Amino acid sequence: MQICTVAKNLPSLRTLLPEAEFVGTDDIRPLRCTSDSRRVRPGDLFAALPGSRHDGHTFIAEALHRGAAAVLCEQPPGMNVPSCVVPHARHAYGRVCQALAGNPSFKLKLIGITGTNGKTTTSCLLASVLLKAGHRVGVLGTLGYFDGLEVDPSTHTTPPADTLAPLLARMVTNECSHAVMEVSSHALTQSRVAGVRFDVACVTNVSRDHLDYHRSLDNYRLAKSKLFDYLAPEGFAVVNADDPIALGYLQHFTGPALTIGIRRRAEITATPIEQFPSEQTFLLTAGSESVPVRTRMIGTHHIYNCLTAAAVGLTYGIDLTTVVQGLEAVDYVPGRLQRIECGQPFSVYVDFADAPDALAASLLTLRKVTEGRLICVFGAGGDCDRQTRSLLGRAAEKGADRVVLTSDNPRPELPRETIHEISAGFQRPAAAQIIVDRTEAIQLALSQAQPGDCVLIAGKGNRDSRNFGDEQIALDDRSIAEEWLRGGDAAGGRRPVAGEEQFEI
Repeated sequence: MQICTVAKNLPSLRTLLPEAEFVGTDDIRPLRCTSDSRRVRPGDLFAALPGSRHDGHTFIAEALHRGAAAVLCEQPPGMNVPSCVVPHARHAYGRVCQALAGNPSFKLKLIGITGTNGKTTTSCLLASVLLKAGHRVGVLGTLGYFDGLEVDPSTHTTPPADTLAPLLARMVTNECSHAVMEVSSHALTQSRVAGVRFDVACVTNVSRDHLDYHRSLDNYRLAKSKLFDYLAPEGFAVVNADDPIALGYLQHFTGPALTIGIRRRAEITATPIEQFPSEQTFLLTAGSESVPVRTRMIGTHHIYNCLTAAAVGLTYGIDLTTVVQGLEAVDYVPGRLQRIECGQPFSVYVDFADAPDALAASLLTLRKVTEGRLICVFGAGGDCDRQTRSLLGRAAEKGADRVVLTSDNPRPELPRETIHEISAGFQRPAAAQIIVDRTEAIQLALSQAQPGDCVLIAGKGNRDSRNFGDEQIALDDRSIAEEWLRGGDAAGGRRPVAGEEQFEI
């Protein structure tokens, strides 16, 4: 948790939050604000936020004991303290944080990117396009928070409101003209971007994800659509016309919009030309102009990401040649179908794909460029959407020739239980090999590969640690693969794997 603060032009909550009711005061002009009672300092505004595990209202007494001068809450605290009572505390808190930071998003060309898949890659592509055009760009997303000068490690895909506001302010201070932000469904539901004004809203695609949190597909789709609520009056949208849900959002959007697509008619389109294990070429068409694009990242899903980035760049007046240069400058995005090359006679890729449609898309992409067998090693995260586990198994069995099931992020769950639930999606579960230890599973998959084969290591991507209960352990799929490839039998022969554990499903 950050503490939002500003040295001058203190915001009036009565002006900022016209829906609020004030108890014990006519107005509140906070110098600082925090939602963490442990970080309260004398004079602070304490925001009592509702949560899935804890209700901030229960910590009001502690905040007052630490010197809080006022409270932002949804229910009158019943204590002798100036209070700003609002219908939605999280939304109000976001607006207060942005106001305390000087509303930095108003001083940036801020592009928000949401969608089930492709947010991270699209944000990297768009940042590259903007940089090629000579702009200074900030980036907020899964890979980190870049303020134009320095990178902070990311704690969330979209940072909490009290972290987001200072980050945007740093971008303004560092003279960024543009900023690209991945916007997750969690962030939209929790109003983390309240008070933010987007110049562009992009939707890459909308399938199934995070139903453990959203409870239903309708709720998840609704959460994604909330990005449009934060568009500036003159802002515009970019959506994938080949995705029916994304395209459907435009039925309720009255502002300017651009569509991208490959199969359906759209303003910005692409025609795939050729694809190889290490590169692909497609024809990018905008209006009457067409230009070939050669990129080291492969797959139809990557072409969609390129189209979204291109659409935003073109709308900002960047010429098509510069747009293409920006797209082609991105050789890889960490953990996004990242090719691991150590001189071996077979292909190895590490991919973030942890949802059924993403896994199926990656396998389909690799099938097209693989002469031999396609081997897939993956697992599923614990303490998350259990309904997708069998769907992951179904996608892997359908798309791969050989499957090695393993653990991912067990969290409080037993890895074997998670693997059993994945196996429920297999028609022939006995055909899958089971290696609970992920390092050994990756080593086994690599040891089975012959010249011309392809190994996909899926589920973790660039994440370099895993959680066992409350313990976090370093583990990077890319490092494991590279170490084995450099020290193993590069001819593809079987190298023994210590402690192989297999069991019947």
